[in-house]
Amino acid sequence: MAGRAHAITDADIEAAYRRGEEAIAREPFATSVRYDSATDTVVIAMNNGAALVIPRRLLQGLRDASLAQLERGRVVVQGTALTWPDLDVDFTLGALLNGIYGGRRWMSELARHAGATKSKAKAAAARANGLRGGRPRKSRP
Repeated sequence: MAGRAHAITDADIEAAYRRGEEAIAREPFATSVRYDSATDTVVIAMNNGAALVIPRRLLQGLRDASLAQLERGRVVVQGTALTWPDLDVDFTLGALLNGIYGGRRWMSELARHAGATKSKAKAAAARANGLRGGRPRKSRP
């Protein structure tokens, strides 16, 4: 019969476990998560001694959470995910390490606000650009 499934053996299962353990040994994973109210950040401790520190306002679903809710964050799925069960908020560690703090719409909104941020450096750059004639005109094809 074409396309017939291969029978999985005990050796296949042991090899899969071994590959999983090897991946866990070489990949970073979260060992703990805590909310730091002094800096209003979520601090994720990693197995390699590093820490990922993210401002709470960036994390979708945590912006309006209470202190009690923020303190109930947990590391799950062998250190590859974080959850706040009371808030129904979950993040994968991989996404957070890649700067993805929520869904597509959330990330788009964060980018929009970042572009509207006003700072002395941004204002000075805009003035300098204006002195050079401003933004170049688009050329017609």
